[in-house]
Amino acid sequence: MSTPNPSRTAASISVVGPGRVGRASAAALRAAGYEVHGPFGRSEEVGRADVVLLCVPDREIAALVPAVRERAPLVGHTSGATTLNETGADFGLHPLRAFVGDESADAFAGIGCAVAGATPDALSAATELARAVGGEPFEVRDDQRAGYHAAASVASNFLVTLEAAAERIAAATGLPSDFRDHLLPLVRGTVENWAHHGPRGALTGPIARGDESTVERQRAAVEASAPELVALFDELADRTRALARTEESPA
Repeated sequence: MSTPNPSRTAASISVVGPGRVGRASAAALRAAGYEVHGPFGRSEEVGRADVVLLCVPDREIAALVPAVRERAPLVGHTSGATTLNETGADFGLHPLRAFVGDESADAFAGIGCAVAGATPDALSAATELARAVGGEPFEVRDDQRAGYHAAASVASNFLVTLEAAAERIAAATGLPSDFRDHLLPLVRGTVENWAHHGPRGALTGPIARGDESTVERQRAAVEASAPELVALFDELADRTRALARTEESPA
């Protein structure tokens, strides 16, 4: 465990929200040497500290900010989509990873953290917290927030939706129930290829080869076994054709 650093802007932090992000944040901050109170439930009295960090659903942030304002000089939140302007919070610190509830105290190590501040000092505090837990802070302004969060949702949430669609087609085709185990190395390899070579360089398969007859057979199989996914298949095929026509990965 790290020891307290007297040069830090904050020494104590009260975490509000006992959910996945709240528990992970409290553990990571405590391991980084901060005096951490909580995570508190939203109806509990919040302990006084240098910072109150709200790890609660987006819709609750604006009401909680004034409620905890007297408990700390700085109030921040961990929402990816919510702007400072609409909540009145001093700073935002959004960890760019998916939390499922079993994270360890080093859950923030090496991950991007979107930071924002209503003042330079508040931005500095958010940046300091992100670095203290091992994160890699980058600034996202209020006017960039919706696009930033959309990109994150496409990259993470929509990927899960696509994998669910792949499993649905496999199951409807009669493939074994453990087929996910066989898809997993394919997905991991594809993500690694995308990371190292960009979208166009990572693209493989019949569309990349211009093999439209195979694509038509795939579509027919989807229509026969999982017709509710035909529209999704068609849209993805069209977007993949457009990507295949590019000369290099988008900047």
